[in-house]
Amino acid sequence: MELIYTRCAGIDVHKKIVVVCCITVDAQGKKHVEIRTFATTTKGLLELSDWLTSLQITHVAMESTGEFWKPVYNILEGNFELLVVNARHIKNVPGRKTDVKDAEWIAELLRHGLLRGSFIPPQEQRDLRDLTRQRTNIVQDRATVVNRLQKVLEWANLKLSSVATDITGVSARSILEAIIENKVAPTTLAELAKGRLRNKRSALEEALQGTVRDHHRFMLAQHLAQIDFLDEQVECFDQQISQHMQTTDETINSPLANDDEPQTAADSEAGTTLPPITWQQAVEFVDTIPGISQRAAEMILAETGIDMSRFASEEHFSSWAKVSPGNNESAGKRYSGSTGHGNRWLRTVLVQAAWAAVKVKNSYFNSFYHRLAARRGKKRAIFAVAHRILIAIYHMLKKQEPFKDLGATYLDERNKPKLLKRMQHRIEQLGFRVVLEPILSAVASPS
Repeated sequence: MELIYTRCAGIDVHKKIVVVCCITVDAQGKKHVEIRTFATTTKGLLELSDWLTSLQITHVAMESTGEFWKPVYNILEGNFELLVVNARHIKNVPGRKTDVKDAEWIAELLRHGLLRGSFIPPQEQRDLRDLTRQRTNIVQDRATVVNRLQKVLEWANLKLSSVATDITGVSARSILEAIIENKVAPTTLAELAKGRLRNKRSALEEALQGTVRDHHRFMLAQHLAQIDFLDEQVECFDQQISQHMQTTDETINSPLANDDEPQTAADSEAGTTLPPITWQQAVEFVDTIPGISQRAAEMILAETGIDMSRFASEEHFSSWAKVSPGNNESAGKRYSGSTGHGNRWLRTVLVQAAWAAVKVKNSYFNSFYHRLAARRGKKRAIFAVAHRILIAIYHMLKKQEPFKDLGATYLDERNKPKLLKRMQHRIEQLGFRVVLEPILSAVASPS
């Protein structure tokens, strides 16, 4: 087997220790193997870095073991060519598994060029990922607290959610605060309604006639206080994410960064060049897609990045995100092509955006969804829409253009003759004769 790297190392990562196997080849072509164990503390990892440097190691590979590979990556980043590899791709021979053999196996695969590293984004993008993911966790926590608040209302025989759509809205919040202050008269509470909810005051009076006790008031007060705290946390993360993007954009637009070659628009027919896209520009572009809000755009870009040049094509991009169908064919038969396990944060926000996008009438996503849902079901159809959204993002970032809706008739226009023939045949089967005549797009004005 061809030898690709002459000085490489494989690391078997654990919580407390890492086992490292270094394989080098001398001038006579003789193979040398050295194995050591280091602690995962900063001191131990610095010793590991010094040892690898003393052996003139150039390439290092390790498994992506939970969160334990990140401390190792932080110390070795910038000093070596690092590969973080999916553990499924480097399974050792069954029955011969030890920490030392695992490290040797990783190093052996690496020296022959049989490993493919996972995409590890730059430090700025990794920080942005942490911010957007934590903000998502806080939003989910808030939804959990709102559900607990609803439970307390049910325990107190208060059917506020049956009348008010949002029990944390302005009107509902005023009613809840009045209940906490021991104002339980249904008429008084109903008069606190604002806006369109005032038209439902009679229904509110009936829904707010309950059995509220001091215990319920205490629980309601605690839940409302927790919701206020989480709202403040979300706002803080919104500001931090915006500030982080602005700081990163300033770095991109600095004179030192502009000395590099500008990004080439591969899809441009004229072969012109475009300046590097900024995070704020990317958010504005992605925000133009139906169903995607600013927060959703920030989360998508935090997971994918804004540099599409690292992906060879839209197929490569979709495959990396695990939103495209997999290939599973044997003996001429195609089996279930599952998408596989991908980035759950990216998949979640794409599916949420897809559900919102298909509700836009007379749009491409709406038309595509209903055509596919009739044959393949709603879940497969909505995932296919998420796939199309990701493809749109790829081209938008690469061309630096906002979203352009293809229209509800785009799919029909592609096969217009076949569609007309099929519909004419169906009408004739019902016993009618139809003559197809095109409608003039414009009527000539009288001279």
